[in-house]
Amino acid sequence: MSASYPNTLQTVLTHGSLELKGQFMLGSNYTFLVTVRYEGQEIPAVYKPARGEQPLWDFPEASLAGREVAAYLVGEALGFGLVPPTALRDGPFGHGSLQQFIDYDPGYHYFTFTPADRQRLRPAALFDLLVNNADRKGSHFLIQKHSRYLYLIDHGLCFHEEDKLRTVLWDFAGEPIPENLLAALAAFRVMLSNPSLSAALEPYLSPGEITALAARADVLLKTHTFPIPPEDRRAFPYPPL
Repeated sequence: MSASYPNTLQTVLTHGSLELKGQFMLGSNYTFLVTVRYEGQEIPAVYKPARGEQPLWDFPEASLAGREVAAYLVGEALGFGLVPPTALRDGPFGHGSLQQFIDYDPGYHYFTFTPADRQRLRPAALFDLLVNNADRKGSHFLIQKHSRYLYLIDHGLCFHEEDKLRTVLWDFAGEPIPENLLAALAAFRVMLSNPSLSAALEPYLSPGEITALAARADVLLKTHTFPIPPEDRRAFPYPPL
């Protein structure tokens, strides 16, 4: 985060005024680019109104925006910093998620990453296992221009109680999870047992989904291994990009 910002990005997203700049045309749900202004600060952000979500048979109606925020909270609790700052608030088209826009090269994604950048994705793989990401496409991995930070976006289809992991990222299947990632996961599991983190997730996830989140963490801490793709169901998203 730039030192020139007197307020945190989360504060700006939560309290700033929104100006619509355009609409992203790809994707099944309505998504908009906005400018957020707060106390002299101005940042670009992505606004996803709940009323623009297409109904799904396996996820509760109008719940995707809240799951975006839950993914940010989990990412912060892990200490990975993979999910851009995200808030749930009112906007021009009603309640929705608001996330910092990441400046990146759309032509540079999972399928075009260098081998070195592909090796950076182990924290992302662990994160998706934990949140049970049902739609991790190749275009959801962003490497920010200039800083080269890795970010993950589009987490509306996460946290289902049933196993729904669908991802392009099976590069590390069968490998041991690195010790530093296991340590972060163990610390997260302790935090999840603390009422403060559970309470922070409760507005966005059901009690059953929070329980399932804890159970997935327990399995990963027990096995210490990145799983292999299941053979009894589809394990890859469509389309992959």
